Order: sequence, then C-alpha cells, then structure tokens
Amino acid sequence: MAHLDRSVATLRIIGDDLNPDEISALLGHTASKQQTKGEVIIGKVSGVSRIAKTGMWYLEAMDATPENLDGQIAELLGKLTGNLKVWAKISSSCRIDLFCGLFMKHSNEGLSVSAESMKALGERGIELGLDLYGPDEADD
Repeated sequence: MAHLDRSVATLRIIGDDLNPDEISALLGHTASKQQTKGEVIIGKVSGVSRIAKTGMWYLEAMDATPENLDGQIAELLGKLTGNLKVWAKISSSCRIDLFCGLFMKHSNEGLSVSAESMKALGERGIELGLDLYGPDEADD
C-alpha cells in the first residue's frame, strides 16, 4: 500500500464551559490556539470579527510528508500528561478529538494506524476524525 502524500493532525478539546488556561494546566502544555465561548475572534486574513460559539483548545502536530499519523499522535500525546484520570475529567465535560487532514497525491494511497496509537487515543477518550483530500486531477 502506498502511503498518503501528507498528513496534518490537531488535538481539539471543545466545550461551552471550557477554560483554556485550566486545560493547559491539567495537560501540562499550552495550546497552539485557544478561545473561550463569547470571545470576539478577528480573522487574520479577512479582519472580520465573530463571536466564539464555544470554547476550544487546540494542539497542532508538525505536518508530515509523507503521511505519518502514528508519529503525529506520539508527538502530540508525548507533550501531554499520561494521567488517564486527568483525561477522564476533561472528557466528562468536553468533547475531545484528533482532527486529521489526509492528502493524496495519487488516486490509490492509504494509511494504517497502529494498535498502540488506537489504544492511546481510546484510553484518553479521544475520537479520531479523518478528512480525506483527493489528488488534483491534473497531477494524475
């Protein structure tokens, strides 16, 4: 099986009552991006302001070319506490997911996620979300 061309991964914690500073303290690492519900967010490109509908805490992994989702999971979780009681506390009031963008260069590429990675995500209550992006037709 040919590996996907590229992968991006972001750990996201989402909740209306989420306090980003509290999440950082619990997990032992600051967020790449964060917001609280009701906060005014100004678009970096558009300059348009909006009100955050919910609280969010994001931690981004380094992009991987070729795809290396297992490495990105290890990178992210390696920065955070391994204390499963902390993860249970967070997941009791927030949704936690690993949002992944998977980019194909050709029409037949794939990936595998190791049992170790799936176990680590499951123990922490982290849902795995995969967005697949096909190759540009002009590239084939």
